[in-house]
Amino acid sequence: MNDAQRRVVVVTGAGTGIGRATARAFSADGAHVLAVGRRTGPLAETAAGHPLITPLAADVTAADAPGRLVDAALDRYGRLDVLINNAGIAGDAALAEFDEAAARRQLDTNLLAPIRLAHAALTALAETRGVIVNVTTSIGQRAWPGSAVYAAGKAALDSLTRSWAVELAPQGIRVVSVAPGAIDTPIGEHLGRSPEQLAAVRRWQLARTPLGRIGRPEDVAWAIRQLCDPAAGFVTGVVLPVDGGAVVG
Repeated sequence: MNDAQRRVVVVTGAGTGIGRATARAFSADGAHVLAVGRRTGPLAETAAGHPLITPLAADVTAADAPGRLVDAALDRYGRLDVLINNAGIAGDAALAEFDEAAARRQLDTNLLAPIRLAHAALTALAETRGVIVNVTTSIGQRAWPGSAVYAAGKAALDSLTRSWAVELAPQGIRVVSVAPGAIDTPIGEHLGRSPEQLAAVRRWQLARTPLGRIGRPEDVAWAIRQLCDPAAGFVTGVVLPVDGGAVVG
């Protein structure tokens, strides 16, 4: 495959977890991948041994980030085929402990940044009849006491997926969501949880996952990759849980 035939994929939150696995999955499939994240060290680890992955350090909430990411893809590769809105932050807070600044940080990263990025990428994606993938959460379809702002932001992104799928269909752009359940990622450590707290969360998750195991980032990356495959060209507006049956269990 020559460079002109390779698809170009932008993955946000690509430094760890689902984003890293997704970037590597597309690279293994022969795509050029622009791996976006805040920290250069983890991005370098994502790209190590994968010559088709290019790291780009950027904060997706920055005002210039949408244009910068799209321009980077177009300047380097001349096209953009897939935008994967994976970057996200979580937070624990009951309503009685509401912190507006913390809520705004979550919604800015988890909801507004994907809107801005999708808007900036529209022209490029229309030219390739591309795909937008929003990585949300299966818990957004159920109650999640204590993390309601996180769940609500992700549920809103699922709603945008459905609306955008209809709105952008005349341009040939498909829009899908992948909604992970309990996945083995560093999100708990990023929240500052102790090993004991992490173990308790894992026990709770396992008890509510019918398949009886914690998912791997590669499980989610596989689903994203399949939905972006040209063979899935008649699939749009779907919200696909990858959660071991947690939503239906």
